[in-house]
Amino acid sequence: MIPAENICVALDTADLGRARELASALAREVGWLKVGLTLYGACGPEAVKALSGFGPKVFLDLKLHDIPVQVAGAVRAASDLGAGLLTVHASGGPAMMKAAADGRANGLKVVAVTVLTSISEAELDAVWPGSTPAGAVARLTSMAVDAGLDGVVMSPLEVSRMRSVVPPEFMFVVPGIRPAGKPGTTGDDQSRVGTPGEVYAAGASVLVVGRPITGAADPVAATRLVRGIA
Repeated sequence: MIPAENICVALDTADLGRARELASALAREVGWLKVGLTLYGACGPEAVKALSGFGPKVFLDLKLHDIPVQVAGAVRAASDLGAGLLTVHASGGPAMMKAAADGRANGLKVVAVTVLTSISEAELDAVWPGSTPAGAVARLTSMAVDAGLDGVVMSPLEVSRMRSVVPPEFMFVVPGIRPAGKPGTTGDDQSRVGTPGEVYAAGASVLVVGRPITGAADPVAATRLVRGIA
């Protein structure tokens, strides 16, 4: 069984009322509620404030990528909002990641996105010729450790290999989670995926699950399936 504290549900909706409904229903089933670009774009900081009272921590997934001074300011603002976790892009470079680390306050943890789970090897080669997802994740993870960040975001395929080369407390936040026999939804854009049990056993800290839960007829039952208690 995967503990609730290791599960994050991605509330990728523009409807704050729907996000609240899901948060209320899943409050005892998950440890994190993710506010991504869709919900934040529709509702702004109010989304974080509205979801902060349900019990689970709020994961603000904004994937910041800008000059260091701007990222530091955004991190400080997220700290003041009460978010528990925030993302920046590791490809912003060492100085930007260090600025993000320096901007943390009020218990906020900052993790760096390495290679998006939607990016295939062919797509990565088009952006960074000669690179592979595994190689890029390794390089960017090393940079995040050196910058003093709290963890990284990576696909299920890289977790096992990378867990042994980072500090034990370093977080692996892992999207692309698909329960066995349930590959996703129509229009699924994830290229590099894994099942909850194998990813947790490999050393993931937080499993981020969206459509397999939020698109289910019974989100609570779907979450319990992910956790291995259904």
